[in-house]
Amino acid sequence: MKSLLLAAAALLIAAPAAFAGQPVSLRQDTTDADGVITLGELFDGAGSAGSVVIARRVGPSVVLDAAQLQMTARRAGLDWANPQGLRRVIVRQGAEGGGQLAGATAAAPRGNVEVLAYARSLAAGETVQPQDLVWIKVASAPFDAPSDADAMIGMTTKRPLREGSAASMRDVAAAQVIAKGDVVAVTYDYAGVALTLQGKAMSAAAVGESVSVQNTASKKIIEAVATGPGSAAVGPEAQALKARSNSVRYAAR
Repeated sequence: MKSLLLAAAALLIAAPAAFAGQPVSLRQDTTDADGVITLGELFDGAGSAGSVVIARRVGPSVVLDAAQLQMTARRAGLDWANPQGLRRVIVRQGAEGGGQLAGATAAAPRGNVEVLAYARSLAAGETVQPQDLVWIKVASAPFDAPSDADAMIGMTTKRPLREGSAASMRDVAAAQVIAKGDVVAVTYDYAGVALTLQGKAMSAAAVGESVSVQNTASKKIIEAVATGPGSAAVGPEAQALKARSNSVRYAAR
């Protein structure tokens, strides 16, 4: 009996090591040749898990969410620590085994530019996800085409968008955190003075945008800046938040 208990204890002690995933590292050149992206194409040391399919590429490249990729690798028995803290992983079209595609030239044809496009058709009001964007080549890019997928991911579509069409910043807007009619807590916090009042939103707004709020008590309209769901602010800090939000929005365009 004692020997059985000792054996069980030894098994429990060894369990963490036994169930730990195989450490892997992300390849420097994340390319795919046939449109079917596997763990072996992304990670060195994937071993038998290398054949696990994680995504499909329909254009010259596809954008993967790093956190989702990490979870998929873990389920396949691989441990990717993501030491660089990556948020996105871009997989581009490449030749089998890496290198340039057969028949491709070093320079892209004149007027052939790479832009982000929608991997599927999106309805108005949907939130753009990493898998909704792919890179394609077109003759010319929209004047406000995003240069980075992060400029689009997390934004809300303003209107229905067709699969394969080039992405444009005018297609999307920041997700609204306050809707017209919401009860909103408006705060003033500056130089040690903190005040809060409750009001009713007279307009909708995203974080950093102006929102008109009617004071519940006095019925006066206050111009505030949305800071989160059901919350807004007035005063110098609110204006600074609005300025930062606008600068990021213009930089994305």
